[in-house]
Amino acid sequence: MSFRYLALIALLISSNYTEVKSQSILDQPPAGEIRTMAEWEEIQALVVSWTSYKPLLAEIIKYAQEECKVIVHIPTNSTATSVTNELLNNYNVIVGSNVIFRRQPFNSIWIRDYAANSVYMNDVDSLFLVDWKYNRPSRPSDDTLPRSYARLLNLNLVQNIVEPNRVVHTGGNFMSDGFGTGFSSNLVLEENPTKTEAQIDAIMQDYMGISRYIKMETLPYDGIHHIDMHMKLFDEETILMTQYPTGVADGPQIEANLLYVLDNYNSVFGTPYKVVRVPSPADAFGDFPDANGDYLTYSNSVFVNKTVLLTSYREEYDTIAYRKYKESLPGYRVQLLDCNDIIGASGAIHCITHSVGVNDPMLISHQALNDTYDTTNAYVVKGIVKHRSGIQQAQLFYRTDSTSSFLTAPMTLSADSTDLWEATIPAQSAGTHIQYYIQGFAQSGKTQVRPITAPTGFWSFDVLDSSDVITQVKAIEQLFEIALFPNPSNGITCIPVKSLGSLSLSIEVYDINGKLVNSIFKGTTSAGENRFYINTENWEAGVYLVKASTSKGNAMQKLVVY
Repeated sequence: MSFRYLALIALLISSNYTEVKSQSILDQPPAGEIRTMAEWEEIQALVVSWTSYKPLLAEIIKYAQEECKVIVHIPTNSTATSVTNELLNNYNVIVGSNVIFRRQPFNSIWIRDYAANSVYMNDVDSLFLVDWKYNRPSRPSDDTLPRSYARLLNLNLVQNIVEPNRVVHTGGNFMSDGFGTGFSSNLVLEENPTKTEAQIDAIMQDYMGISRYIKMETLPYDGIHHIDMHMKLFDEETILMTQYPTGVADGPQIEANLLYVLDNYNSVFGTPYKVVRVPSPADAFGDFPDANGDYLTYSNSVFVNKTVLLTSYREEYDTIAYRKYKESLPGYRVQLLDCNDIIGASGAIHCITHSVGVNDPMLISHQALNDTYDTTNAYVVKGIVKHRSGIQQAQLFYRTDSTSSFLTAPMTLSADSTDLWEATIPAQSAGTHIQYYIQGFAQSGKTQVRPITAPTGFWSFDVLDSSDVITQVKAIEQLFEIALFPNPSNGITCIPVKSLGSLSLSIEVYDINGKLVNSIFKGTTSAGENRFYINTENWEAGVYLVKASTSKGNAMQKLVVY
């Protein structure tokens, strides 16, 4: 476990909770440790503004109300009754008890950019909202809207909109891993020219608990420069990144940004980020953004508790994106919503929604176990489980047969932490597929699971076969598994290597004629999973061979570059 993660655990040991008694507007955050919520955490409300692109808004309301409250800001010349009738008569959406209408002046639909962010004191204590200065001065009413739903939900609203702590920023250009890491494009630097990057970082630390602020180059064909148009965090260690054909539109800069992140930063667990690639298609006329086509993207989705609302354009591309989401987010309902009308305005679902965390969160964080060759030792499951009232108990649920019920194992506190719990899954024979999840029980009676979709959704790993003779090539292929992704490739490609123990290894790429193209790695790897990366963006299209060599033999896999 990394030093950063151990330090994180130390920060989570605090028990001095501060209760928010009534709503107020502040210019400074409360004193103490604070943590910005990640988007996959439990939310109490989704907020939207009822204006243009109403068919899409109606679909968002339809599905989101099944997961949480939906606060619908309506124009001052409307009424709850008139909008309820409009939803039913025009869009066949029945408004349930979770939908709350709020008459409030606003200028635009783009609430992600001007709404406020959910931040917790002492990591799981009182919720408050942080509101930046909106970067659209021509829309003054938008910038006042967070006061409306903060008042409705009786939440303190912290505004850093005046000097010396004023930051011009937008929600579409910010993502948090829930543990102090933030992501943005350099737009945040460009829109705050009177401040140094260090000053901006310090303000984000003070107001949002962002201790590590990762910024990437803006994209030449994305006019708004918001990262939600090409990137999304699926969890603490998994990044979804848009992918274009070689040399097309923002593809080269996206690949460079991804390489920059992978080369310079690890996840909060101290291990390399996992990367999921989803193609961005051309628009209905066959044009990409560099030919004035619309900026179609599948990263502009939104978590709504156990549901993900995902952009939809055309079936042949939607199918790929849907599969990637379902594979990466087991148990979630992934609901496709037609975004062909709105995407020409450089935004989609994420841009027109914002989330409000629950008042009483339970924080559960766990790094999913990787596939293993170990058939002898038990598999240790560790996770942070924390609630303001304290954790009464935590349990591990696991099974080795998907048709059977989950078995239960009590988790115990780690000796050096009041929040790190652990349990073991007994060693299994090769060929076993293991599914598991974690549940916490607070002293107050609150319960929570992670993944949030459990038991429908769960983590899983395989016990692999290493029983053959290691001196044979077949055994080498079982000793370390090379599963290139994405393959076919036209950009950043990951080569995961798994081994029983330390391994003297070299990895090289050859073209179809046997000519060495790239020497990727030569050295000793550690036990477990190691990841290596190549960028095929400027390679000629064709078939290549990725060769992994040890003193005992070789393993090869084809890589198709297009």
